[in-house]
Amino acid sequence: MGRQREARTADLPQLPGLLGAAQPTMHAPPRGQLLKWIGSKQRFASQICANFPADVRCYYEPFVGSAAVCAAFSPQRAVASDVLEPLVVLWKTLCDAPNVLCHWYAERWNRLLDGDKVANYFEIRAEYNRTRDPADLLLLVRACYGGVVRFAKDGSMNTPCGVHRPIPPAEFDRRAEVWRARLAGVRFEHSDFEAMVDAAGAGDLVYCDPPYADSQNTLYGAQAFSLDRLLAAIDRAKVRGARVALSIDGTKRSGRKVCDVPMPAGLFVTDREIVVGRSMLRRFQLGGQTLEHEVVADRLLLTWRP
Repeated sequence: MGRQREARTADLPQLPGLLGAAQPTMHAPPRGQLLKWIGSKQRFASQICANFPADVRCYYEPFVGSAAVCAAFSPQRAVASDVLEPLVVLWKTLCDAPNVLCHWYAERWNRLLDGDKVANYFEIRAEYNRTRDPADLLLLVRACYGGVVRFAKDGSMNTPCGVHRPIPPAEFDRRAEVWRARLAGVRFEHSDFEAMVDAAGAGDLVYCDPPYADSQNTLYGAQAFSLDRLLAAIDRAKVRGARVALSIDGTKRSGRKVCDVPMPAGLFVTDREIVVGRSMLRRFQLGGQTLEHEVVADRLLLTWRP
């Protein structure tokens, strides 16, 4: 087991100059999401980053999703990853070939709005489910209902079309330029979370935003996600001197429902509440109701004291 873990870590790209301190330059996310995503931390990324240390050698984010926290923190040296390969391809393309990413979006945006929008959406969704083409996913996450990117057990996306009109290509181009600048120091990798957490060492910071036990079993790969495996990896990282932050279930329904996810004693020493408003996933499940009583607060757990 140990040798396998070492091999996964050795496969990670070696970033140049890791021995220098990577000072974050931003603490607020860019205005406007580039990719909509279930569980996105876009609206409160600055609250999360306010708890992060400034003296970070390298930043790791193994559940990158919408990259909202990564873009808000804007580290000079970082590795961000996800188990969903088409998503990682989108982030890599933004960094390496932004014109290609913008072309993908414009092409499918025009196709979506040429005629019957809903029918065209389902056609693009069917193509993604057949081919896993990242360009199709790019349009779908902007056009799906409420940004609730929901997946079946076989990995196929099954969110219906949203009633809104996706942002036009010119606005997407503008956002792509801003997001690319914020993520300039980030290397994106298709990887399981354990390899990323096991790569972190003394002076590094790891931010984990895994699927939530109470509400996110419709995320890709969430059915097979093991919180115990993640917690064991966090414990190993802490022993090596890395600092780890974990976003996890907190309270729902105006604080009356407590999602008590057990944590190993002594692993985390700081517990912060991050009020996140109303759950879009819950709104989707209940047919778009306003959900005044569905206020959600996440827990932000830290292995150190800020």
